[in-house]
Amino acid sequence: MFKKILVANRGEIALRIQRACRELGVKAVMVYSEADRDAKYVKLAEEAVCIGPASSALSYLNMPAIISAAEVTDAEAIHPGYGFLSENADFAERVERSGFQFIGPTPESIRIMGDKVSAKQAMIKAGVPCVPGSEGELPDDPVQIKRIAKMVGYPVIIKAAGGGGGRGMRVVHTEAALINAVAMTKSEAGAAFGNPAVYMEKYLQNPRHVEIQILADKYKNAVYLGERDCSMQRRHQKVIEEAPAPGIPRKLIERVGERCVAACKKIGYRGAGTFEFLYEDGEFYFIEMNTRVQVEHPVTEWITGIDIVKTQIMVAAGEKLPFTQRQIQIHGHAIECRLNAEDAYKCIPSPGRITMWHPPGGPGVRVDSHIYTNYFVPPNYDSMIGKIIVHGDTREQALARMRTALGETVVEGINTNIALHRELMVDAKFMEGGTNIHYLEAWLANHNR
Repeated sequence: MFKKILVANRGEIALRIQRACRELGVKAVMVYSEADRDAKYVKLAEEAVCIGPASSALSYLNMPAIISAAEVTDAEAIHPGYGFLSENADFAERVERSGFQFIGPTPESIRIMGDKVSAKQAMIKAGVPCVPGSEGELPDDPVQIKRIAKMVGYPVIIKAAGGGGGRGMRVVHTEAALINAVAMTKSEAGAAFGNPAVYMEKYLQNPRHVEIQILADKYKNAVYLGERDCSMQRRHQKVIEEAPAPGIPRKLIERVGERCVAACKKIGYRGAGTFEFLYEDGEFYFIEMNTRVQVEHPVTEWITGIDIVKTQIMVAAGEKLPFTQRQIQIHGHAIECRLNAEDAYKCIPSPGRITMWHPPGGPGVRVDSHIYTNYFVPPNYDSMIGKIIVHGDTREQALARMRTALGETVVEGINTNIALHRELMVDAKFMEGGTNIHYLEAWLANHNR
């Protein structure tokens, strides 16, 4: 096991990794920007290093500054968390070239799965079901592009090969709009991701977003930890996640989970990862793989009893997975609500000073958050300030516990989306389970009318 790990992130995930290190008896070095000087995990740190000003580009995305911080503190490994540099193959490569262990997959795996075209090709070879579409990058010839669209069938979606986070995609309903849409997406992809390559897929009308969590070690042992439903989202950003996914037969989950495990073994994957799927009419369609820990990992931790972050660290240190697929059991139901510093219905960010923070408690309630009373939420980063996670023996009990937890939660001084979550927990369609990825957008549009 490592003696010291540098945590190359901020916010609630930095605190989560710091806690996992403490449980393992490992020292955690926290890095921070000038805007995060007063963060809870910095105050709790045994060692902390300022890596630059508030701007992400000059701090959390500054590779030389992070590697220098690891060098001066004698850290042995770097945990990237999620977001920022967590899925950057060049960063993983630089970390390992500098003599540190990257707590995540190999740079090669990140490259394969980070490019949506190569990821899809790898999944097709491994027998993982994929959305019908172009076999690879779209050609330049307009005639060929139109031919592919005709074979796939309208509507189609044009996606950036290097995209992510809901950016770099455009839905096309008619042939007349196709060539212009491809050109615009290519231009945007080149500017945003440094890679103008795009590909085409069938646009599914009313799918759910269901993902499979996996863990793998370097000895080609891999397991899947059930599934999560992340369909409650707006602007392609998840708002509520739950596990297991309501109404999907276990046999189908097992079949897809086994294929994900086979794919991990085929590409020599190491660490935690998530296979994301669209689910429609009883079929799974692979869309992408996230080669890192997910924001929503706590719901899986609760239904399986497995600590995903600690396992990530153990596997990176060269240990074997401490469990087999047969030992993994699913218990009860878990729901997570992302707590954002923003207007509840218009989703406008609301940074500022928190004058009062009262988190919920009680049986089956977990709060992952780095905030505290008098904490200043900086305007420079994502608006998520925490997560409220509940567990119950049944989905109904989990929903009841979340209603109670949200009723107890107090955040004053800034706007948050707590009111939105309270309404959604009593929404008839959500309570029924199985809403599609467009449901929340339509719900918000109706509310803001």
